[in-house]
Amino acid sequence: MKLWGGRFETGPSEVFERFSNSLGFDRRLFQADILGSEAWARALERVGILSAGEREAIVDALEAIRAEGVAADAADEDIHTYVIRRLQERVGAPAGKIHTGRSRNEQVSLDVRLWLRQRIDAARASLLDLCDSLLALALRYPDAVIPGYTHLRRAQAVLWPHYLLAYFEMFARDWERLGEARARVNLMPLGSGALAGSGFPFDRDALARELGFDGATRNSMDVAADRDFVLDFLYAASLAMLHLSRLAEDWILYSSDEFGWLELGDEVTSGSSLMPQKKNPDSLELIRGKCGRVFGSLTSLFVTMKGLPLTYNRDLQEDKVPLFEAADDLAGSLEMARAVADSVRLRPERPAAAAEESWLVATDLAEALARAGTPFHRAHQLVGKLVLESVRQGKKPGDWSAAELAAFAPEFAPEMARLLDPREGMKTREIPGGTGPRAVARALEEARTRLAAMRA
Repeated sequence: MKLWGGRFETGPSEVFERFSNSLGFDRRLFQADILGSEAWARALERVGILSAGEREAIVDALEAIRAEGVAADAADEDIHTYVIRRLQERVGAPAGKIHTGRSRNEQVSLDVRLWLRQRIDAARASLLDLCDSLLALALRYPDAVIPGYTHLRRAQAVLWPHYLLAYFEMFARDWERLGEARARVNLMPLGSGALAGSGFPFDRDALARELGFDGATRNSMDVAADRDFVLDFLYAASLAMLHLSRLAEDWILYSSDEFGWLELGDEVTSGSSLMPQKKNPDSLELIRGKCGRVFGSLTSLFVTMKGLPLTYNRDLQEDKVPLFEAADDLAGSLEMARAVADSVRLRPERPAAAAEESWLVATDLAEALARAGTPFHRAHQLVGKLVLESVRQGKKPGDWSAAELAAFAPEFAPEMARLLDPREGMKTREIPGGTGPRAVARALEEARTRLAAMRA
């Protein structure tokens, strides 16, 4: 059956039918379409289009259709047509009234909003689960020292929990961004008609409350043309995937033979069909790879939308495949990332040795000189020369004694020798947000409190 056709002398060609049908992907909206149609039947009763008996028969039939699910061999134009056809088969003539005052344009907008609202809620819950795993991983190695990097060169020593808290902050912002996107998703479009508003006095606020929306949309033309809320989600999903990809890249490196800091669990790695010794970080590589797919989904819909005149154009049917794919990739990647985080074992002696053999303490020494009155530029030059001399002699920071430091330059006071140990230098960085042990302990506790509040 078609929801249109009276103006046409002939039907669409087989080629056009095949090219334009969307049931293959919009069947995902089945549950949302049932929910919206039930609410619409009640709204039709309130304005006198349906009798109480007709409304009851329609809602009961829709519930039965929901229980049956979408037939695998269905060949309807889209999920909305499928539901109405099945409704007509069950209740007959009253089914013909269900579309009174309702356009498929607003129906699609409603269904996508209902579906996407659930997926955003699930993604936000998964982000909190991942944050929980990162905090647990931090607390397993609270005192571990690792090199922090700039330009992928060892820069300054930091605590392992401080490093993980950086990703906690990224994912917490992703949780917030998805919440902001949800607020724009969660507006009820029914009553907008095709573009000019409904000719029936529906109580849109009552419909919004019934369907769990924060309110109703404000402009009927905007509803017909709008996919901003989908783009909001795709942008938030893209940033979350970007952060997941960066974490994946770190852990691919840190678990390599060259770094050797981490070991990933057998349950999140794979082997080689040829090389028996291999333990490959496929889970992380797939997260990194799927990031590009989500970026592509955002770009795809951006390009689709950029030249469309108001209001509805059939191009907008192409919003769903990128939306569905991005939502799936985000959900799968978050689940996988948490499984990886739960499997990670840190080998703290490896990064600690890297911190001790490198000149990660150089900034600590320069700042100690500055605190003692040496102009920082001069302090920077002195420590740079100390590093250069150490490289020439093959000496690590710990190879220098207090006497040797003082002999190198009189500005080096004997007590500064303790800063040749990276753990001592970190103790000078107790400023909020820094990697000092007390600052990090406070930050961990605050993160746990924030996480509990976010869950609530």
